[in-house]
Amino acid sequence: MNIQYEEKDIILQVENLSISYGEKVIIRDVNFIERNVVRKEINQGQVVAVLGRSGRGKSTLFRALTGLVKPSSGKVLIPDYSQAPSNGMQPAKEVEEGDVGFVDQKYTLFRHKTIYDSLTFALRKSGEKGSEKKEKVMKYLIEWGLEKVKDQYPNELSGGQRQRVAIIEQLLSSGHYMVLDEPFSGLDIGNIQNARQSFKLIENGHDLNTIIFSTHDIELATELADSIYVMGYPRLDDGSLGTVGTIVRHFDLKALGIAWRTEFTQDHLELVKEIKSAMLAS
Repeated sequence: MNIQYEEKDIILQVENLSISYGEKVIIRDVNFIERNVVRKEINQGQVVAVLGRSGRGKSTLFRALTGLVKPSSGKVLIPDYSQAPSNGMQPAKEVEEGDVGFVDQKYTLFRHKTIYDSLTFALRKSGEKGSEKKEKVMKYLIEWGLEKVKDQYPNELSGGQRQRVAIIEQLLSSGHYMVLDEPFSGLDIGNIQNARQSFKLIENGHDLNTIIFSTHDIELATELADSIYVMGYPRLDDGSLGTVGTIVRHFDLKALGIAWRTEFTQDHLELVKEIKSAMLAS
């Protein structure tokens, strides 16, 4: 049985995005749109997976999505909630550094700050009072199972705990958008399960919460994501393979009726085969 949902306003738009380093073009003409997904009686955020073979431009795309690199051409747009809606539409703005949280594989944290102090520091630009910051930080620590380690330092935590702290830190400082580069890489089975739970906590926290992640685990991507993009080299008119990355396929798991399933099904397996084929061909 398909789960009912509605798609509302655009929350992320990548428009004719190209990025070059010097004369070398890394990605070209990347276009996609993601909308706010609404389900009845549940906060439903968006989970977007970006898959592709090594060297196809995934990391470069992520740097553009987080404002860490400026496009050579094109735009990355998100809603500008500092402005009032106009004609029922939220004005858009180009992404700037700090608008979108970014968690890399190193889970970079302040070495000399406790977990509690690091998360409080992440709220330094929020304009909230000290008591409000404390309440918000403690709420996250409790919800994410980190209350008992709040006075410890990063080097005293497990890899899974450091990852959760890094995610919370970015949520507190950047708002609804989160990019995670290979969040499951190097984690054991227990910490992979913890990372899955982290995804659910972000998803269910707010309708606008949007996770964008990369992984080499295609099955895990089909299980967690509701939208999957394959980055690759496109086929040229003469049948040869290009040398510049772009999006070659999009799979909308919502429209396919397999988003938000509680079990991994035969439908997921069929999709995995199709995604593998698209990756191998690009």
